Amino acid sequence: MKMKMWCVTIRIKRNDKVNSKSLQKVLLDLMIKEGVAGATVWTGVNGFGKRGKSTLHLEGITVNMPLIIEVIDWQSKLERLLPSIKNLINDNGLISIHDVDVL
Repeated sequence: MKMKMWCVTIRIKRNDKVNSKSLQKVLLDLMIKEGVAGATVWTGVNGFGKRGKSTLHLEGITVNMPLIIEVIDWQSKLERLLPSIKNLINDNGLISIHDVDVL
């Protein structure tokens, strides 16, 4: 049985902070606190955006890689969280939304 849900994709950088805390951790803590069905953090190997390149290579070590946080839940729940998410990432990231069929 297919269910129509939302997928919210948040694009940030690994070193992004909010109040000296890791932005990815703050976002995941918010999702857990709000009872979101699931979220995954994906690490990218390269990228660019309005803040420039998302990578720095130092002798085989990559720093400040792009991160993608993919969140899936009911539209009603995620719509309610969007203002908080946008407030946390401010102008440091990008949020996209699309419908998904969940089995």
